[in-house]
Amino acid sequence: MRHQKAGLKLNRTSSHRNAMFKNMVTSLFKHERIRTTDTKVKGLRSWADHLITLAKRGDLHARRQALSIIKEKDVVYKLFDEAVERFGSIAGGYTRIIKMGRRPGDTAPISMIELVNIEKSKKKKTKDKKVTGAGKKKIAEKKQAVDKKEDNPEKKKAKEDSAITSEDTDKKLTEEKPLSD
Repeated sequence: MRHQKAGLKLNRTSSHRNAMFKNMVTSLFKHERIRTTDTKVKGLRSWADHLITLAKRGDLHARRQALSIIKEKDVVYKLFDEAVERFGSIAGGYTRIIKMGRRPGDTAPISMIELVNIEKSKKKKTKDKKVTGAGKKKIAEKKQAVDKKEDNPEKKKAKEDSAITSEDTDKKLTEEKPLSD
């Protein structure tokens, strides 16, 4: 029985499997997407998520742990520079798996794994809801309250007095006489 033995064996020794996943995760962060078999993609996803979590942490120990897995320093620097900006707002799901079909030679199922692009200014689209019944009453009451505030004659006069247009300032400047020597 395989109790508490997570991960895929993929018919390889542990050293071969670890070397393969280290190479694959390096390629994933270097190219941002790779294509391989379904089972390898599913195993690679956990490696990639772990490394992105390290990069979001961003301290020296996390950087050294990432360098022990990813053998190219440039890829590690790129990962640590972009991780907080790119994945800082989410707590997981950093990769996307897309099934591509079957490989022509041996009909192995092929998938593509790619890093998800999270936009910083991702705005939630709000749909216009149809207002009926009590909602219409509340909106009408709010509009009336705003109109009453604007109808106050004292406030209108104060606004008009304090509002100086650019034309008024231009007239004042031209009316002033220049000082003579």
